[in-house]
Amino acid sequence: MSAPTHPRSLPSARRAGAATAASTRLHWWALALPALAFSLLLLLLAGSGEAHAATGEVSGLVQVAEQLLRAVG
Repeated sequence: MSAPTHPRSLPSARRAGAATAASTRLHWWALALPALAFSLLLLLLAGSGEAHAATGEVSGLVQVAEQLLRAVG
């Protein structure tokens, strides 16, 4: 046998007009930074099969990172 449920009363902060969870906005960097980190880690994993001894050449990952830094800064 189930008991009847009663609606909870709202806290005083919400009654005063404070922002609720549904009305808050997500910042652009909250999605961009994890996506960037994921893609960089994926590039590291994808390029690990071609690992070789260090030479004077700059790897593709370093070139991509430099381009991103130039674009951002």
